[in-house]
Amino acid sequence: MSSEQNLINTWLSFTRVHAELSNELDRILQARHQTTLNEFYVLLFLSKTPAKKLRLLELQQLVGLSQSAMSRLSVRMENKSCGVIQRLGYEDDRRGVCATITDRGELRLQEILATVNETLEKSLKTSDIDTALKFFINVKNSLQENE
Repeated sequence: MSSEQNLINTWLSFTRVHAELSNELDRILQARHQTTLNEFYVLLFLSKTPAKKLRLLELQQLVGLSQSAMSRLSVRMENKSCGVIQRLGYEDDRRGVCATITDRGELRLQEILATVNETLEKSLKTSDIDTALKFFINVKNSLQENE
């Protein structure tokens, strides 16, 4: 088998495993927390910023959603479960909308994180994660060199 074919097979295997694990996480989060994987990502990304706030455009890019899908998701999250996020007009640009995580959202995120960690620990070995991470860092560096 050629190295090109090996590379393609590696990529296909990765995407299959990623999709399966993402689907499993989504299923478990919905069953235990009535939360989707994308809702978890929104809470996680908001919690990691110093101001606990991001423009919807930034969230859209981080989560990997279209503008309309991000808008619908943020409205749902603001209304769902007494508001785990709050949507605000952006101070510098009235056309822009940002989202901030609420105290309720922070508490919910902590509950969800325990489930995510438990699921990942059952599904992945630390050595596998380290190997995969090194591989993707190398791929990322190669892509940046070719730009």
